[in-house]
Amino acid sequence: MGLASFLKSRLVPAELDQQIERIRKPIGSLGYDPWGYNNEAIKYGFSLTRQIYEKYFRVQASGVDNVPAEGPVLIIANHSGQLPLDGLLIGYALASRQDNPRIPRAMIERFFPTVPWLGNLLNEMGAVLGDPVNCAKMLENNEAVIVFPEGVRGSGKLYRDRYQLKRFGNGFMHLAMKYNATIVPVGVVGCEETIPAIANIKPLANALGVPYVPVALPVILPAKVHLNFGPPMHFDNTEIPEEQVTERVEAVKAEISRLIDKGLSERKRLF
Repeated sequence: MGLASFLKSRLVPAELDQQIERIRKPIGSLGYDPWGYNNEAIKYGFSLTRQIYEKYFRVQASGVDNVPAEGPVLIIANHSGQLPLDGLLIGYALASRQDNPRIPRAMIERFFPTVPWLGNLLNEMGAVLGDPVNCAKMLENNEAVIVFPEGVRGSGKLYRDRYQLKRFGNGFMHLAMKYNATIVPVGVVGCEETIPAIANIKPLANALGVPYVPVALPVILPAKVHLNFGPPMHFDNTEIPEEQVTERVEAVKAEISRLIDKGLSERKRLF
């Protein structure tokens, strides 16, 4: 047995290996797709994620079957916590479902690929630079794409502002309309408490060229996470004024707010 096979036998459970094989994505002869996704790398990543998902954050996910089995999908969620844990947990919830599992692509902030090793690792796990062109290509390829319209406004929010949705951009709605993509809203509760920040050191963030430098404990707290996937939403591609596009965005935002309230009402304790 070679080293790679030995490590895989020890680190990747057989059932997880079979689950990923069920949803293998088209890849080239070198094992990667054009955006860096690697079918073998994600098996190791999801093996670790399963422990985080089930034992550390003890995720409770409901409505995950609302994500269509095929076709272009935009999974629109609130952004929370200082790290992209929310996207990781949403992705695992969808990839691990028993019926019609999918491995979604996550749109990540531009500064993540600048971190040594991290950018490549996220690409291999299916993440893609959060650019409208990339998102459009994903939808053309009938992918399910995780998008956080709040961007860094959401991920970098302070603890006192937890679960208060920031402004949503209209870009995702234009893409949903153009590519006839189903929108599935998701309310994430719990990630706000994983790395609660009390301040943001803006001068240092500017000097380092990153969106924020939070003042927070240097640990990830084991908050219990609730993921609530809402009913699918569909919007036609009728040519409408931008004001009406904004109204559609606000409808999605309102649904996410409702799902957040649902998660907060379901939560019995923080940890």
